[in-house]
Amino acid sequence: MTESTSLPLQAPASATAATPGGLRRVLGLGSLLAVAVGVVVSQGVMVLMLQGVGVAGPGFLIPLGLAYLLALTYAFSFSELALMIPRAGSLSSYTEVAIGQFPAILAVFSGYVVVAMFALSAELLLLDLIIGKVYPGVFPQFSVAFGVLGLFTLLNLLGLDIFAKLQTVMAVVMVVVLLLLGLSALASDTPVLEPAALLGGDWNPLGVGVFALTAMAVWGFVGAEFVCPLVEETRRPERNIPRSMIIGLSIIFATIALYCLGALLTVPQAELASNGLPHYLFATTVFGESGQLFLVAAAITATCSTLNSSLAAIPRMLYGMAQNGQAFPLFKRLSPRARTPWVAVLFVAAITGLPILLMGQDAAAINLLLLAAALAWLLAYIITHIDVIALRRRYPQIARPFRTPFYPWPQVIGIAGMLYAIWYASPAPEMTGKIFGIAGLVLGLVSLIAILWIKLVMRKPLFVPEPLEKALNPDQA
Repeated sequence: MTESTSLPLQAPASATAATPGGLRRVLGLGSLLAVAVGVVVSQGVMVLMLQGVGVAGPGFLIPLGLAYLLALTYAFSFSELALMIPRAGSLSSYTEVAIGQFPAILAVFSGYVVVAMFALSAELLLLDLIIGKVYPGVFPQFSVAFGVLGLFTLLNLLGLDIFAKLQTVMAVVMVVVLLLLGLSALASDTPVLEPAALLGGDWNPLGVGVFALTAMAVWGFVGAEFVCPLVEETRRPERNIPRSMIIGLSIIFATIALYCLGALLTVPQAELASNGLPHYLFATTVFGESGQLFLVAAAITATCSTLNSSLAAIPRMLYGMAQNGQAFPLFKRLSPRARTPWVAVLFVAAITGLPILLMGQDAAAINLLLLAAALAWLLAYIITHIDVIALRRRYPQIARPFRTPFYPWPQVIGIAGMLYAIWYASPAPEMTGKIFGIAGLVLGLVSLIAILWIKLVMRKPLFVPEPLEKALNPDQA
């Protein structure tokens, strides 16, 4: 390949200080770890994991473990790509070099911008509903949702120093609350199931059918790669980017496992499977009426942590895409003092609030859209694995600060696993047509916009990879 022979055989340098006029390097391992954990553990995950263990009992640990291993595969792929091409554009920067402009734009907009539009609005709506249930009549409808959205938009506009401090505190509080729930349940004086019975008897009633729940369990581990768009603001990224994702996913696995086992000991399994708010049931069962305070603490920290991470990471994806010519140039604008991409932050905040205004409290419709958008998120992971394989072939000699262990097996397993999760994404057969219909509509609309942008604005081919030099130095290309 002519591209590979023209490049130096060292990895792209990652300066420890910001380039003039660019982003500032202020994030360490602790801040990135808080992002990796905070964006993954949301209220939706808290609900879905308890419903899964309600269906499968202790056997749910099998798909949970498989989902954890699948998550490690995407952490390996993102780590290799983020350090080979250390740009804020993240997936768009990797993909344009690997397989072309069209999949680059499709991956980010369908897998992150559109998903965030529905995921964040659903989180805020759920927070509004939970607080309204615990404190009825205290807050006007949607005041909590829009109040939290406005607060964290402002804080992210003020800069990453504030973001990092808040994210670390919220992630620690959230994990402590979930661990406390699990440990308190294990120490309960009146369990509905004895601890010794967890692994005794028919601990896996579904048999091999439990593997179908891997798709459900995968949702508990998506999002740790949100640390990658922060690579230009990270100190020692070659060390901290991979460690934050791997350690973060491991913490999440241990926390969810303990949380689920604790729920099995204190709440009847059938109620976990059928209750729409199983985390509320779990908290009040363990702590009584005071459990509502734990629920509010968990809801606030989970929602705010996910929102805070998303408002930090997704605008930086748009900032990087604008630098590459893949999005509106306005997204390149940085605030003079804080050096934050303020236009992109406001854009993400706006599309987050829009579904709440349009759908009101129709949680069923939002959940349907969430599941459909989640298919696009898994598509983004598949594209990521393909990127690694393509770049290994195109640039075999270039040094990589992080190399996927046992390549290419993590990528092959990851692609197969994500396809499996997409196939079994629907929790009920009657929802399958709606979910795939909405996902198809979203992907079709994003694809049409991407094609028009590439052909009419960028004036480039859809599937011709860009030179690596362009991704590393977009302003000089």
